[in-house]
Amino acid sequence: MVYITLKQLRYFDALAREQHFGRAADACAVTQPALSMQIPDLEASLGIALVERTRGGIKLTPKGEEIATRAQRLLNDVRNLIDYAQHAGGILSGTLRLGVIPSIAPYLLPPLLPLLKEKYPDLELYVRETQTQPLTDELVGGKLDVLLLALPLKNPDIETLAIFDDRFLLAVPKAKKLSGRVRATKDMVEGDRLLLLEEGHCLRDQALTYCSLKQVDAVNTFGASSLSTIVEMVSAGFGITLLPEICLGVEGRSREIKVIRFVDPEPSRSVGLAWRRSSPRRDDFLALAKLIAAAGQASLKRGALALHA
Repeated sequence: MVYITLKQLRYFDALAREQHFGRAADACAVTQPALSMQIPDLEASLGIALVERTRGGIKLTPKGEEIATRAQRLLNDVRNLIDYAQHAGGILSGTLRLGVIPSIAPYLLPPLLPLLKEKYPDLELYVRETQTQPLTDELVGGKLDVLLLALPLKNPDIETLAIFDDRFLLAVPKAKKLSGRVRATKDMVEGDRLLLLEEGHCLRDQALTYCSLKQVDAVNTFGASSLSTIVEMVSAGFGITLLPEICLGVEGRSREIKVIRFVDPEPSRSVGLAWRRSSPRRDDFLALAKLIAAAGQASLKRGALALHA
């Protein structure tokens, strides 16, 4: 009879992701020898070779790749079982690990967190802020429970829920003359230097898609990882940018910029939640979505006030 342990699967899952014994051991918070000893035991139990050792680390064998996929599913099932047991007592209780993208976190979390604390005081919340792809990988890998980000997100293992639309507006230096133009158009973007977040940010890709910019010679994305940096550059006259409406209440204050709506149909992004389809906490996420909708309305209201200030 074949016996394998969850510890072996967890160590092998980390090794498959990191492709290196030392990094896998760090991810599992164990010593490298402790992790390394478990892999041959797992191979012996299964009767197949899972990894090939290379000069720079390891490489999964074809059968190892299949076992890694199945191990991740089993570990997610175990996490879901534990989640169900720990959270069966009530909505949004216990621990929640929330991932948020940088172009949403500074603008939705301030109104959202007090709502969560007031309505669900027993919730222990952890927040992880980074770009969409790392968040997605961590969600599928079980390190996060739910993501707050821009949709769509295409992954067969992930379920999504759109919550509200966030329109884009054109931000230009206050000193720029607009010839009496009331609404922004694509040609205004094409004729100027467009400042966007660095590669990897979905907001950058959405802006380029709307502007139909295949040649990005006039697009500056060097090193900018926050909208605050972009807005400061626009304010100083170094270019123009597209801003999501939810950020205006924060980024539009005391800045030397003009913000203009686009002609219809206005460009926008869909803000929503994403979670593993296998998660037993769907009711938690639906409750969270209601609070996010309220926080979104508060942010959009502040943005409208800043737009007309």
